[in-house]
Amino acid sequence: MDEVAKAIADPVRRQILEMLRNARLSAGEIAERFEISRPAVSRHLRVLRESGLVRDELVGRRRLYVLDAARFTELIEWLAPFVPPVGWERRLDALETEVHRTRRERRTAAHRHD
Repeated sequence: MDEVAKAIADPVRRQILEMLRNARLSAGEIAERFEISRPAVSRHLRVLRESGLVRDELVGRRRLYVLDAARFTELIEWLAPFVPPVGWERRLDALETEVHRTRRERRTAAHRHD
C-alpha cells in the first residue's frame, strides 16, 4: 500500500495513470503529452511499474504501458472508513439500520407474549 501511495503522490504520475485509464500507450505517446524530458517520463514509468500500478506489454515491436487498477484495492480499502457514505451507500446504511431495529422490536414483542 505504501508503494502505491508514494507512486500516486506525484502529479505527473497521476496524469500518466489517467492517460492509461482508457488506453494502452507507448512511452513516446506518453512523453509527447508532457513538457518534461523523455528520460524523466521513463523514470516516472519505472516508479509506476515498480509499484505494480502499470505493466508493460510487448505488442509486435512496440512496448505499451497498461494500467493495473487492482493495485489500488488495498489503498481504497484503507481509505474507505475515512469517507462518509453518500448517495446509495447512505440509503443502504439507513435501510440496514431500519432492518436491525425492526428485528429487535419483533424479538422484544415476541418475548413479551411468552
